[in-house]
Amino acid sequence: MISATFLLPAAARFGAQRWQQDIVRALGRADSATGAPGRRAQLARHLGLPAGSWPLAALSRQVDAGDASVPDSAWLRADPAWLRPDINGVRLMGHGDTLGLDQADVDALLPALQPVFDEAGFALDAPSPVRWYLRLPRATALPAFVDPSEALGTDLSDHDDDGAEARRWRALATEAQILLHNHPRNAARAAAGRPPVNALWFWGGGTLPDAPVALRGAQARVCTDDATLHALAATAAGVQPLPPAWPGPDEATLFDLGGARDLRQLQADWLRPALAALAAGGLGALVLDAEDGGLLTLRRRHRLRVWRRPWAPADAS
Repeated sequence: MISATFLLPAAARFGAQRWQQDIVRALGRADSATGAPGRRAQLARHLGLPAGSWPLAALSRQVDAGDASVPDSAWLRADPAWLRPDINGVRLMGHGDTLGLDQADVDALLPALQPVFDEAGFALDAPSPVRWYLRLPRATALPAFVDPSEALGTDLSDHDDDGAEARRWRALATEAQILLHNHPRNAARAAAGRPPVNALWFWGGGTLPDAPVALRGAQARVCTDDATLHALAATAAGVQPLPPAWPGPDEATLFDLGGARDLRQLQADWLRPALAALAAGGLGALVLDAEDGGLLTLRRRHRLRVWRRPWAPADAS
């Protein structure tokens, strides 16, 4: 039977929005489990990377440019970012596709930055306006960089690393920040009401794995608008953009709804029609995997569990 897996945001992302009673009653009849919280852990439940590595830069580079297997090379994402100082420190406010970058931004900013990295022995380029890359010698030692999704909104001091390699990369990041802060392109972006590009965020370093990424389930297709998941899944399954609503049972598919923030729309366009397909027998199983670690698996026979209490989200009081 066809199955569907929905990757959901953490329940807290919906704030005070209300779950509909028919939905929580149906979800209360599911088998439940608990996994590790966080986006990386959520993706790792469905994708197996060789030796537990996470070389996102090399994987996304292969999708963007097809050249990540260049001999003796490693890759590091150097994504455009927006840092904002406040009374308590400096926070990451945006990065990559959240900044609304276009090719004109790349054409203006990249030439100013490339000499800094050329001098360090690294090549900086941007095959996508929102994903920038450093090509490194394969043996380059890298510190444990933090994924921007985990750092967003946090104080940079929360991620300090005092190792020698970290200090080297902080120095490069500082040079880049000075150049970007003074660049006229940022004045033009500010005049247009757009956030500045005043930093580069390093992350995802590594080499292209020799073995492909594997899906842990039976999904034949992944639907996502997230570049990270696209890069991870591209060698393991067909990857398509996320449709605007549940398309109906077709083939085993993982739908990435992690960016959903409108709970009413999520229930109306995705959960309710999927639950109806499950009840009608067109769908064999529906798996809901939330970023906070909550896991629910519903099968058609579970509709008989009428004695079960309605489901309550993890942050419900």
